[in-house]
Amino acid sequence: MKIEVDLVNIDGGNKGSVLRLLDRLDVSVNEVDQNKMPDGNRPLILPGVGAFGAVMQSIEKGGLSSRIIELVKQGTPYLGICVGMQILFDQSEETPGVAGLKLVPGTVVKFTKGKVPQIGWNKLDNAKSNGYEPGYAYFVNSYYAVPQNENDTLYSAEYHERYCAAVQHDNITGFQFHPEKSGAFGQTLMQKWLSDVAK
Repeated sequence: MKIEVDLVNIDGGNKGSVLRLLDRLDVSVNEVDQNKMPDGNRPLILPGVGAFGAVMQSIEKGGLSSRIIELVKQGTPYLGICVGMQILFDQSEETPGVAGLKLVPGTVVKFTKGKVPQIGWNKLDNAKSNGYEPGYAYFVNSYYAVPQNENDTLYSAEYHERYCAAVQHDNITGFQFHPEKSGAFGQTLMQKWLSDVAK
């Protein structure tokens, strides 16, 4: 049976390359936004590029953020990419005073060492297996998540300091890196997630 997903449309999202990856994986995509709300019958993917506050402002239009929170709490699988992962948390240093979705306890902080943003390939190490293999992925990020619960870290990486590169919390998964720009490894990761949530 062909896998179907809901792709959340946001202002400035990295939609094009994510759509191309899903097309290569023969995934049927249903685009959703504040005018066409997700119904919870398909896994949700939110690819984010841009600032934490701008993304939150975009999905708060028409109550989309409230609908996402409701569905995820009901068990709808969610994958957040880049800022789509960061907004899962309570708040971010990037936009003080703006609340995130508060679906994963923790906060988002800025890199304080090295060249910021981090741009390029970095190694993902397993903090929690669940069948996910280590490998190299492509990052473009100035901020990273600090989960309150260490067990929520799916992958960690090193950029002058150890940081959380991916999270998994119940039906929620977040990739700080870009699987759609990470070649065969990124495609394998996306296929792994899709296989898990389609069960």
